[in-house]
This record gives sequence, structure tokens and C-alpha cells, in this order.
Amino acid sequence: MPDQTELDSEPIELRPQSRSITARRSLGFAGANAQIANKLRQAADILATQGAHSFRTAAYRKAAESVLSLDTDLCTIAERGGRKALEAIPGVGVSIAGAIAEMLTTGRWFLDHLKGTVSPESLFRSVPGVGPILSRRVYETLHVHTLEGLEAAAHDGRLEQVGGFGYRRAAIVRAGVAEMLARVRRSLPANHQEPPVDLLLDVDREYREKANAGELVKIAPKRFNPKGEAWLPLLHAVRGNWHFTALYSNTARAHQLGRETDWVVIFFHKDNEAEGQCTVVTETRGEAAGRRVVRSREAECRHHYA
Repeated sequence: MPDQTELDSEPIELRPQSRSITARRSLGFAGANAQIANKLRQAADILATQGAHSFRTAAYRKAAESVLSLDTDLCTIAERGGRKALEAIPGVGVSIAGAIAEMLTTGRWFLDHLKGTVSPESLFRSVPGVGPILSRRVYETLHVHTLEGLEAAAHDGRLEQVGGFGYRRAAIVRAGVAEMLARVRRSLPANHQEPPVDLLLDVDREYREKANAGELVKIAPKRFNPKGEAWLPLLHAVRGNWHFTALYSNTARAHQLGRETDWVVIFFHKDNEAEGQCTVVTETRGEAAGRRVVRSREAECRHHYA
């Protein structure tokens, strides 16, 4: 089994020639499908070395084989049938379909957070009209993590309130995000569920306890890590049919506020659900001050502690 260093040095990278899915066909469907299949295999290898459940790693390997066996390129499948068509590929399902959709729409690898390389700011920089400074302002002001969240902010007026934006730039962002998401939008199913806060808080507890005890595998994030040291603890956990991945927030904001060992980002999904994420922090105000809360679900947390 390869170690983390070997996996980080993989040269395979999805870099579409334009943000249009149609233009990406210039890769040739066999080559594009092979690249995504390789990414899925690489995901399985990383998950295995980090101690993830064997069922999860096997699912990625099975999906990789299915993608390689296709006689149609994934871009065409997504264009014709959207997210549902990707979910219908044998061995893929909802969660991995979301991963494939992300690679098709952004050119980014969906498991970059396991290697410490992805951030909302870097994702937003791929949108026309959003550079490094503005991408950081968007994240720090609006606390959105995804292209869907950015699109919503551009439509409901919140983006125009961020310094450096205005009606014209927000319109550019709306158009750019719409093109990137195209017809393989990673919108969540109508019956999408999030884990109960007690499960999220329990995963947060386990992560922080094991991180403090030095019991977790550590990855070397590329951001805020000039020496390339493996310092960021990572946990894979299972609660019933929920799968979780937890790690400390390594964002600029977390470092600026000295919260890089307080804010915990938790990614979650069910076997038949798209992946979601949340952040657990120590509350600093109100009746829950000093307690761990899930951001945007504070009311549920207060009820949990009552």
C-alpha cells in the first residue's frame, strides 16, 4: 500500500482547458474517464492508509472499474442526464456521483481535503471575476464553502455587500458559476439529511481527544505549512450508516483568530447521500458559551445540552 508521500506526488491532475464541460471533450473521452478512474483509485488508497472503513475504500475501487468500462465519456453522460445519470452508473451511487460531478465542473479533486490542499478560497478563485483577495473576503464574510453557496449569495444580494463587489461583478459571478455547474449541478436531493447534532458533537469529541493523545494519522497540508510538516490530524469514523471525516480547520481565518486547534471541519455522507460538511467550534457568546456547537445549528445544540 503506498504511503501518503507517494500519493501526494501523483502527477495525474484534472485541468480542463475551459470551464465549459463541452470544451473538456478535447481530452478524449477515454483519457478523461481514465483520469477520473485513477482519481477514484487514488482516493481508495488514501482512505485505506488513513484507516477508513474497508467498505468505503472498496466502493471507490468498484466505481473506478465502472468508469473505465464505460463506452461513453462522463462529460456527455452528465450533459445529457445531469446528476441522476451519473448516479445510475453501476457501482457509483449518490455520493461518488457528487465527487465525479465536482471533478467535471471544477477540475478539482473531491478528496483534496484529505491531503490538506483544498480550501473554499481556492475553489472560489476558479470563478471568473474572483481573485485571491476577493475569494478570501467572500469566505470570511459570508462563510460559504461551495460553488452552490457562492451562487446563492450572488443571487440574493449578499455578495454585493462584500467589499470589492457590486452589482456588475456579482452578475459576472452568477454567470460564471452557472456555467461551471452547468447540467451536473451537485445540488442535494430533496430528501437530503444531515446527521443529528449529537452524532456530529460525538465525532468532534472523538477527534479532539484522539488528536490531543497523538493517536491519529497526520497529513501535511500545503497551506500555512512552509516546512511541509505532517501536523494536521485526521479522523475517519462511522456512526451507524453515516461516514465521517474530521480535521482541524486550516483556513486563513482560523489562523488569524488562533482557532486552528479549535475549529473542527467534519465531512459526512451516507451510502446513498451526497457529501455535506459542517464546522464545530467552541461557542464564545450566549448561554452556550464554552460549549461545542455546530455552526448554523446552534439552536439544536442548545436543545442537546438542555
